[in-house]
Amino acid sequence: MRGEKSGRLGIGIIGAGRVGPVLGAALAHAGHAIIGISAISEEGRERAEAILPGVPLLSVGEIVERSELVILAIPSSEIESLVGGLTTLGAWQPGQLVMHTAPEFGTGVFSAALARGVIPLALHPAISFTGTTLDLARLAEGYCVVTAPAPVLPIAQALAVEMGAEPIVVAEGDRPAYASALDSATAMATTVVRKSLEELSAIGIQHPGNLLGTALHAAVDRAVRSDPNAMGAP
Repeated sequence: MRGEKSGRLGIGIIGAGRVGPVLGAALAHAGHAIIGISAISEEGRERAEAILPGVPLLSVGEIVERSELVILAIPSSEIESLVGGLTTLGAWQPGQLVMHTAPEFGTGVFSAALARGVIPLALHPAISFTGTTLDLARLAEGYCVVTAPAPVLPIAQALAVEMGAEPIVVAEGDRPAYASALDSATAMATTVVRKSLEELSAIGIQHPGNLLGTALHAAVDRAVRSDPNAMGAP
């Protein structure tokens, strides 16, 4: 399945939500071949065609059968059952890379498939996805949390770099804490921003999002820079 280019992978994507097609496009730009993508809803099929034009829509079984790297870009709650189901069916191939994008899990969620010889990777791009090509620029400016067994950690880091992000290694046992910190920050920010937008709109300011966006970027930058630990190298 490998092409002539060294390191080129045949990649299949399970899930056509906001994340999967964007990561597929980023890896395609890096020279990998996107074998196919699975999509259940009409919205997902349309998104896949818009972001990955010409990439075949395949079943989950076909993607696992044909791919060197399988990306599970599906809700966190569905990962373990899907991995287990594919393991029961004997679908995994020895030496096959399999990666999920859930923030709270490391590679332990792949435990059912390890006996089949899969190579587990956990990568979470720490950006808010819109499900459009605009996310490619955000990836290029962002970070990606990676978790993998030590022998294959360089593979996970290289994939993050190829997607345009800077990799940050987080240990298996620290993934829940990472996800919790991320959830707390984004939930609080969402609540505060909505309230501020309502207040600015109420006093007649047009396009309050533009005004608030500039102020928030500056405030976050100051907050991060005020903590010497936050400014250390990843």
